[in-house]
Amino acid sequence: MSKPFRAWPALLAGLLLVAAAVPTAAQSVGTLLGERVRVVRFASGLDHPWSLVFLPDHRLLVTERDGRLRVVDASGRIGPALSGVPQVAARGQGGLLDVALDPDFAASRLVYLSYAEPRPDGAATTVARARLAEDLSGLAGLEVIFRQQPAHSGNSHFGSRLVFAPDGSLFITLGDRFDLRDKAQDLSTTLGKVVRIAPDGAIPKDNPFRDRAGARPEIYSYGHRNIQAAAIEPATGRLWTVEHGARGGDEVNRPEVGRNYGWPVISYGRHYSGAQIGEGTRKAGMEQPLFYWDPSIAPSGASFYSAGLLPAFRGNLFVGALAGQSLVAVKVRDGAVLGEERLPLDKRIRDVRQGPDGALWLIAEDTGEILRVVPAAD
Repeated sequence: MSKPFRAWPALLAGLLLVAAAVPTAAQSVGTLLGERVRVVRFASGLDHPWSLVFLPDHRLLVTERDGRLRVVDASGRIGPALSGVPQVAARGQGGLLDVALDPDFAASRLVYLSYAEPRPDGAATTVARARLAEDLSGLAGLEVIFRQQPAHSGNSHFGSRLVFAPDGSLFITLGDRFDLRDKAQDLSTTLGKVVRIAPDGAIPKDNPFRDRAGARPEIYSYGHRNIQAAAIEPATGRLWTVEHGARGGDEVNRPEVGRNYGWPVISYGRHYSGAQIGEGTRKAGMEQPLFYWDPSIAPSGASFYSAGLLPAFRGNLFVGALAGQSLVAVKVRDGAVLGEERLPLDKRIRDVRQGPDGALWLIAEDTGEILRVVPAAD
């Protein structure tokens, strides 16, 4: 594979596009990919929001990390916490995390949640589904469809994005739990993996390790660190992921079935101590990222843009940056990454979604806001 594109600090200095504040605190304007945009506050007052998804009537379901699921209406009003949400281990990076709708939600009303589940030996990422009440008051019939193995007492690296593939199967991204990083190479665990299951938790017949003795049949790809951003590319139907590196080495990957993405044997980052990670940046049998950041932006949440409201955005991947406090446009052409640009926001961006209105919708975790990115003239 060709050498991955690296976001060098000097190059990034030329790419950063500084947003100029407008008189109201609710809005800022700037330029991204040549598109003049305005960032507008839609809602505020949430407590560490993690993810959002749009209901068919354009209301939003939003998760709060402490364990609350809320409805936000078209005016930005935040409703009370819904009933029926599972108990979560809300500590460190754990809690109630991603939310997704069943592809046939209109008929099934099924909502999927990922969360750090408390267990006797610690906590681990779990995925459950339940039916959303017609009056949006709560969930019923909660059913666990996946449990990460093993659990761990640590509070970091739960991963936890949920993405439905065009064939209806469900991708779940899973962290290495930090202290157990070597297990990302161990196929007997689901630490540091992308797993693929059917919506009811069954194992697809074409999963790569389904028939391998000693391997977990859910595994789709392995050697990942902590994936908190994932999206399906509309033009191809393929999964793209963006994962946290350590001290540098955040990666954009397009996971392929059965492939090994190297962590912690190879990485373009270093340990937080400054020590080298593993054996370097390359090793036979391990995949190279399409792109990496050094220093780290701490990526979380991603969406390809396919609407018409922001024409210059079409076909590109948009990623939230926690440490980078920005919206990052990853420029994609014919399956390759050509570089990136940033819209600085001075907020920790946890999730990015394309809305039914054609805007990009963002969650600002630290300020408890939902933001919309729209044309500056809108």
